[in-house]
Amino acid sequence: MSIEEYIRAIPDFPIPGILFRDITPLLGDAKGFKEAIDLFVERFRAAKIDYVVGVEARGYMLGAPLAYAIGAGFVPVRKPGKLPFSKLAESYALEYGTNSLEIHADALAAGHRVVVVDDLLATGGTAAATKRLIERLGAEIVAFAFLIELEALNGRASLAGHDVVSFLRYP
Repeated sequence: MSIEEYIRAIPDFPIPGILFRDITPLLGDAKGFKEAIDLFVERFRAAKIDYVVGVEARGYMLGAPLAYAIGAGFVPVRKPGKLPFSKLAESYALEYGTNSLEIHADALAAGHRVVVVDDLLATGGTAAATKRLIERLGAEIVAFAFLIELEALNGRASLAGHDVVSFLRYP
C-alpha cells in the first residue's frame, strides 16, 4: 500500500468548503508511518541540519522522528500560550481564519541550519509565519518539507526563494 492510500479526505472540515486531508490513518499504521518518515529522512540525511522545526501539531509527529533519525535537535513552533519561556510571535491567515504562532526566543541562533516540517502546505500562511520567526532568530532555513501539498492554493508562493519539498501533491 502506498502512503497516499492512508490519507483520508474529509469534506467540510473544519468548516464547509474545506476538504481536510487526514493523516491519522497513516500515523496509525506502523509500515505506512515508517515509509512516510523514511521519505523525509532520505531527503535530509546528508543536508547537515542542526534543527528540525516542527509546526504544531502534526508537524511534531513528522518532525520529531526526522530529527531523531538525522541526529538533529527538535524545535517546536506552537500556538499562543503554550510555550513557558520568553518567546517571539507571528500572526498569519489560514484558508478559514487567522491565528498566530510562537517560538522560544532562545530556540535558534545565527548559523543554525534548519528544516521546517509540517504535514500540509495549503495557502502557506503557517509556513510563512514560521519562516518569519526563524528569520527573526537569525537561523538559516535549508528547506520546508511537507508530507502533502495542495497545489491549487499556491502556498509555495509565500516561500519564494526557499527549497520546498512535498511528497504527495493534490491539485
